[in-house]
Amino acid sequence: MGIKLAETSGFCMGVKRAVDMVLDLAQHKGKETIYTYGPLIHNPQTIELLKKRGVTPIRDIEDIDAGEAGSILIIRAHGISPQERKKIKEKGIRIIDATCPRVAHVQAIIKKHAALDYTILIIGDSDHPEVNGLLGYAYGNGIVVGSLEEVDALPPMEKICVVAQTTQSTEDFADIVDRIKEKFPQMVVFDTICDSTEKRQQDVKRLAVEMDAVFIVGGRNSANTKRLATISELQGKPTFHIETADELKNIPMDRYEKIGVSAGASTPNWIIERVVDSITRRQSTGRGNIRTLFKMWVFSIQTDIYSAIGAGCLSYACMLLQRLDVNPRHIFTTSLYVYAMHTLNRLIDRKTSTIIGSFREELYRRHEKVYLFTALICVLMALMTAFLTGVNAFILLFLISILGILYNTRLLPQTWRFQRLKDLPGSKNISMATAWAVVAAVLPQIEIDVSITPGMVVAFLFTFGLVFLRSAMSDVLDIQNDKFIGRETIPVLIGKERTQILLMGILVLLSILLVVSGTFGWTSSLSFALLACGFFIWIYFMLYGRRSAFSGVVQEGILETTYILAGLCSLVWFYFS
Repeated sequence: MGIKLAETSGFCMGVKRAVDMVLDLAQHKGKETIYTYGPLIHNPQTIELLKKRGVTPIRDIEDIDAGEAGSILIIRAHGISPQERKKIKEKGIRIIDATCPRVAHVQAIIKKHAALDYTILIIGDSDHPEVNGLLGYAYGNGIVVGSLEEVDALPPMEKICVVAQTTQSTEDFADIVDRIKEKFPQMVVFDTICDSTEKRQQDVKRLAVEMDAVFIVGGRNSANTKRLATISELQGKPTFHIETADELKNIPMDRYEKIGVSAGASTPNWIIERVVDSITRRQSTGRGNIRTLFKMWVFSIQTDIYSAIGAGCLSYACMLLQRLDVNPRHIFTTSLYVYAMHTLNRLIDRKTSTIIGSFREELYRRHEKVYLFTALICVLMALMTAFLTGVNAFILLFLISILGILYNTRLLPQTWRFQRLKDLPGSKNISMATAWAVVAAVLPQIEIDVSITPGMVVAFLFTFGLVFLRSAMSDVLDIQNDKFIGRETIPVLIGKERTQILLMGILVLLSILLVVSGTFGWTSSLSFALLACGFFIWIYFMLYGRRSAFSGVVQEGILETTYILAGLCSLVWFYFS
């Protein structure tokens, strides 16, 4: 089954800007109460998440207690009328204006021409909040037209200025403007449809032509999302407007070879990703061995088995890198430990926050007890294997297992900002990389001698760097989700662009380390072969922004293949060196 995600799906610039402003306020707010004037965006799942972050939507400013101190009212991307703004200011409420710059541009056009005695014709939906706000700038001299029939019913007028709701259909706008020209030749026209809207609509048309069916993801109360579904239907292709991936269960997708997916401007990435992942798991073509292997691969990623195999590969590479004899017990211990810690921390994380949109979410919800049982068994098996290896290995593994479990456990009072190790900004990437590096690189050496060798340091830094890169790159892709649930990952703290620069710098340093260590004999010549891992990451780093190419589960699988590649490079080097 071919799946193609439209490039312009998801948050548009205006919505993303408004959401980022609100989330930044929610993250750093003190005793202030945050309100949004109406739902911030037309997506019920997002609104529920924002409520959990202390952001409350209101429909009327009278819903805010006049005596309430420290209230902040967010003007959403749709904007409001000057009359509403004045009323809010008179009540003494602090305003944060998140009006989309494109909408503000339309407001300025209307205000200017209304002052010149033009009658303002707004082409759009009369009940849309953006249009209601725009009408206010016409100061009683504005008319909303949404169809050719409404144009025909207009009375005689002399000076006319025509603008459009920024999310209006481009074809409807062109048709209505042509009819207005016939009736009022002296009018002035401003095409104020957002270019993002135009691209989104053109993408949907192309998808409808290329695909056998199209899925439009977004709130049913979102005008621009409903318009995308209408555009697809007009192309004569089966079109399904859904809000969440759960609605896919009742849709017979087996009859469609190629499926296109697009989403409205108010649809967050995690909802889109869940839809794409759900479709991916229900693939019906590529029968036989290829289909079976793909499903097994996806299942191994969802259940963290793939991570465990990758950890074992890194353990194997670290032993060869340090010129140590390969001990299968270390590989087994590393795989078991990584699986157990990942699973236990995800289970604890589900109790304290959420894994919204994750392709693992459904499996964890349905099989929580199974995950808990297998994780505990793996911890015990890892400790037993380490004990059989040696006392030093057992003590080290026991200590880092305790730290791994404590990472997600509340240790300090609820009144404190940082209650768990997990709450420390950027801690996830560092702690995960450190734990992997200790088990994969230090555990084999400590069995022989409790000392620090150049080979162990290089193996530790190689594993740490590889795991850190994979973890942080995954966080870059999940930055929107992490902002919503308040998780302070490195991309959230320093931004996507700076994180990309940081990761590229780490990749360069890691490559230099491998070359230098091999040249000076600190490690075996395997260090040169392991440069392939850095090259693999660099290729993905250059291409990962093309979100339409892969679903979330496939992207994570590709990232974790870096570990498998390290094992394959080590295996080839071992047999040919």
